[in-house]
Amino acid sequence: MNHLIEQAGLSQSIVCDSAGTGGYHIGASPDQRMTAAAKRRNIFLRGKARQFQTSDFEDFDLILAMDRENYTDILSLDPTGRYQDKVRLMCEFASHHNAQEVPDPYYGGAEGFDQVISLLLDACEGLLKQIVKQEQLVSKG
Repeated sequence: MNHLIEQAGLSQSIVCDSAGTGGYHIGASPDQRMTAAAKRRNIFLRGKARQFQTSDFEDFDLILAMDRENYTDILSLDPTGRYQDKVRLMCEFASHHNAQEVPDPYYGGAEGFDQVISLLLDACEGLLKQIVKQEQLVSKG
């Protein structure tokens, strides 16, 4: 998503971050296989793994889960349901793929990471289009 935001020249107005629901890899760089799959498309991954915090509900306008398990885990951190409308599944924004969830490529080969990159690019492009469209409506209204 950050790659697409930069390409669109929107880095000053859109902030995108990534966090996991588990604390398995806190502080780690992205998986080397995912980094390689992204690099083949001239996308350079940055950052370190961090765990989702309840403060993220306040800090972000939209929270995207890769799969239903993570979706449920995120919602469980909001017992009052106050932020439920902010939490969505990433694949809702895909237009060329019909997957309902982003699969975990961790135990697969390089082709699994390539498939995830394709799916995420599709979903991120759809999300960015929606954000830009909403912002245009807000600025006109």
